[in-house]
Amino acid sequence: MRPESNLLRQSDDLRAAVSALEKAGVKLCIVVDDNGRVLRTVTDGDIRRGLIAGLAMTDPISDLQGTSPVTMLQGTGKADLIMELDNKGIDVIVLTDEDGRPTGLADRTSLTRTLFLSPPHMGDAEAAYVKLAFDENFVAPAGSNLVEFEAALCRVSGRAHALAVSSGTAGLHLALRVLDIGSGDRVYVSDLTFVATVQPVLYERATPMLIDAEPVSWNMSPEALARALARDAKAGQLPKAIVVVHLYGQPADMAAIMALATQYDVPVIEDAAESLGASCGNLASGAHGLLSVYSFNGNKIITTSGGGALVSDRPDLIRRAQKLATQGRDPAEHYQHSEIAYNYRMSNVLAGIGRGQLEVLRDRVTARREIHDRYVSGLGDIPGVSFQSELPGTLGNRWLTVISLDPDETGVHAYQLMRSLRTSGIETRPAWKPMQMQPLLRGAEFEPHSETLAVGPGLFLRTLCLPSGSAMTARQQDGVIASVRDVLTHRIAA
Repeated sequence: MRPESNLLRQSDDLRAAVSALEKAGVKLCIVVDDNGRVLRTVTDGDIRRGLIAGLAMTDPISDLQGTSPVTMLQGTGKADLIMELDNKGIDVIVLTDEDGRPTGLADRTSLTRTLFLSPPHMGDAEAAYVKLAFDENFVAPAGSNLVEFEAALCRVSGRAHALAVSSGTAGLHLALRVLDIGSGDRVYVSDLTFVATVQPVLYERATPMLIDAEPVSWNMSPEALARALARDAKAGQLPKAIVVVHLYGQPADMAAIMALATQYDVPVIEDAAESLGASCGNLASGAHGLLSVYSFNGNKIITTSGGGALVSDRPDLIRRAQKLATQGRDPAEHYQHSEIAYNYRMSNVLAGIGRGQLEVLRDRVTARREIHDRYVSGLGDIPGVSFQSELPGTLGNRWLTVISLDPDETGVHAYQLMRSLRTSGIETRPAWKPMQMQPLLRGAEFEPHSETLAVGPGLFLRTLCLPSGSAMTARQQDGVIASVRDVLTHRIAA
């Protein structure tokens, strides 16, 4: 933390110290000399003991009894800071520059708290919209929040119609249903993805065919897609849909994929669960396929705690999806149902959270892109380290920054780095395990990027997702960078 609001002079009185402590996050003030160098610290305990000894609130801080503070240089590693706290039996260390001027505070609570991968980043507007739902007594899947949230989604996605639902998975399931995909139908799916992309295909007992990634953006390979479509067209078994994922918020090569889909007249469903706020060409991510899906899970770039959306320019498809999402009730005065349907609609309360979150989407994208750039700047010079790249004409939202390690150069496997960072309170996650390697999809057809290269398995074995939350401070990220560098540079040197 920055110490500006915690700084005091020796001539300041005890009232000033009490006022500063009331405002401070860490209940400690730093007393500096005329040159700004650290002299001592003041706590509420110091003031209490001074008052018991007979001091008045108007007396200067210099009259307080005290000892020299524990200081360490800015940039000291987290492990060394925690060791010093333990050795001295204290909870706060003053960080200084080489001239002894304070640059921050390292407190035990912050140092031992886990830095999560992508925690929710909430603002002020969300609570007001949730309160509106309560004030209007609309907490079910109806109300002004839901209407306004769907309208805002249309603006953000560039789509004509949006349906807010309970999850991104529900949105994908509805997309398959409105395209009448069922038992035995073939569906092409990105191989390098989270399992939620494939689960709805299995719900409908359709047959997934897994399309490998390409090595630049790590998304669906147009080369693999072209070979699969040509072969299946010749065999008379074209897929009923292509489900393409925008991995970690980076758009796929939609120009090439859409050209192939148009050539073979196969509808495209965009799994844009991770890529809200990204763009491809002059269109938003999620504005290319016949139908597209977003996720608002708690770890996404914006969240409704749990939720998703289905968007399209086809009103008939969205109307059909809305009916299926609300138990498939027929247009009758009584409760009549003629088909299997679901309870997939989003509540008005959660839509209120989404309204507030969408208002700051652009800020969230900017923050995550800056985080990605700092990682590249801080780690990109290490031999064997690389990152997921953007294709020309695309702009990712950098939902997660993912580091790739070449073990021949780093001498470190991604899991070794993950376990080392965990001991420092830094959460990381392995990248998605390709669907072809999942027990659930054992025996599924797979089309590699080329006849000699399957990209997805290699990426899985050498990549690791780094903390990327938009509320992460520069200092927290500096700590991650320092920890990664420490692991990798020591191993490389050895």
